[in-house]
Amino acid sequence: VQLQASGGGLVQTGGSLRLSCAASGRDFSDYAMGWSRQAPGKERELVGVIKRRGGSIYYADSVKGRFTISRDNAKNMVYLQTDSLKPEDTAVYYCAADQVFHNVVVMTPEYWGQGTQVTVSS
Repeated sequence: VQLQASGGGLVQTGGSLRLSCAASGRDFSDYAMGWSRQAPGKERELVGVIKRRGGSIYYADSVKGRFTISRDNAKNMVYLQTDSLKPEDTAVYYCAADQVFHNVVVMTPEYWGQGTQVTVSS
């Protein structure tokens, strides 16, 4: 599976961005998908994970109520809608894929995409 993230950019506090991750290579619907982020000088942290059919979603406490993960299995896409952005959301955002939901939650997925930079100005 190859993952290509896009949609990052510079936004003011309180703004929104929609990140996208395009997957190719194998049956997309066999994979749980997730987003993680890494800020400068900090460890990578989980943002959220969505199951294969989208029926169950996990979010980190830091983004609950502000970020929404969704997926379109027909288009091999997963999305991260980020609303009410804060400067502390500034990071490189990565998408991930694994056939096992738990592996994405603990950030040991089989596949990582390249990152997309999100910068939130105060």
